[in-house]
Amino acid sequence: MEGKNLHLTHAADFSFEGKERASQAIQFIESLTDMLQGSSKSKLNVTRKWDGAPAIFVGTNPENGKFFVGTKSIFNKTPKINYTDRDISQNHGGGLAAKLKIALKYLPSLGIKGILQGDLLFGPGDISKDDIDGDSYLTFTPNTITYAVQTNSDLAKKITKAKIGIVFHTKYTGKQMSNMKASFRVTDSDFGSSSTVWAEDARYKDLTGNVTFTLKEYAKMQSLITKAKSALKGATKGSDFIASNPEIQLHINTYTNAKVRAGDYSFSVKEFVSFVNQKLSKSIKSLKTEKARARKMQQVNAIASRINSRSTDITKVFKLNSALQECVMMLVNKLQTVQSMRTFLKTSNGFKVTSDEGFVASDTVGNAVKLVNRLEFSRANFALAKNWVKG
Repeated sequence: MEGKNLHLTHAADFSFEGKERASQAIQFIESLTDMLQGSSKSKLNVTRKWDGAPAIFVGTNPENGKFFVGTKSIFNKTPKINYTDRDISQNHGGGLAAKLKIALKYLPSLGIKGILQGDLLFGPGDISKDDIDGDSYLTFTPNTITYAVQTNSDLAKKITKAKIGIVFHTKYTGKQMSNMKASFRVTDSDFGSSSTVWAEDARYKDLTGNVTFTLKEYAKMQSLITKAKSALKGATKGSDFIASNPEIQLHINTYTNAKVRAGDYSFSVKEFVSFVNQKLSKSIKSLKTEKARARKMQQVNAIASRINSRSTDITKVFKLNSALQECVMMLVNKLQTVQSMRTFLKTSNGFKVTSDEGFVASDTVGNAVKLVNRLEFSRANFALAKNWVKG
């Protein structure tokens, strides 16, 4: 996989990226379905998406042999690579700087091979003891989800001893930082063990051994795939249109995210046009001259006109998006039946049971897709306050 793992696309949103990408989403769904039926010939790699924060890059810089920690800014044109606490203080601030200093102190003990990317789960002071439904748990909330481990378990003993917890999901190889290749195929052979670090790879463990579709579930899944394929046939023109118009593609992603944030997964062109008009009209008010406002209004009207001119095609793309998400939900619900920790959302009324963040599926040539219960996790991720501050 060329490049950096800085962003993953939801499987359903491949529908906004052209016919080929939408077809690729269906291929991923079919391969996962076969895998969960126990007869996959593909070599898909499935990893669990842990809801950690911040994302940390750690390892040895191949250009100078020095150990470093950092964020995605290590790949900036002017990279921010931290070898010392002083580097961290100069490059970052707030809670992020504190987290990076903890990582720099403890992660060298893992003997990491190459460069890994992981999500920080906890550091000193982040673990609490909570009573949930009458049972005692160790809990930590790195981002949106609260992870809970029963206090009398072997896992809890390991976590209690550790100063920091992290899950690695991506590794990078290459001779130069500016030209790294990324792979989701991280295993525990890429790092060692340490009593001060609880570290895991994100692989979905024992996929075909523990989780398989029943005949009834497999038949239902095949029906959903057939529905998605049928939707794709009608959505080809619309999908290619959106993909060839980056501005409209950006607006459509913003619109669907806003709908998810509101807990609604129904989309319409009329509502989409209204959303774009409202969004762009706000920027018009900030312009100082009448001439600038008139020019901007022309742009707004032109975008609305282009969207309305392809109303039927875009409606079919929304139908495809929903069909793909139906497939994703059935896959996610099955995959989530195996968990090493319980997951909750911390609310004003206590702990609310939730599913974990989701999964990532990648193939042997580096294509990858994100599988998430968007109405549950994505909405919560937008809404809940975070336990760390970017810097």
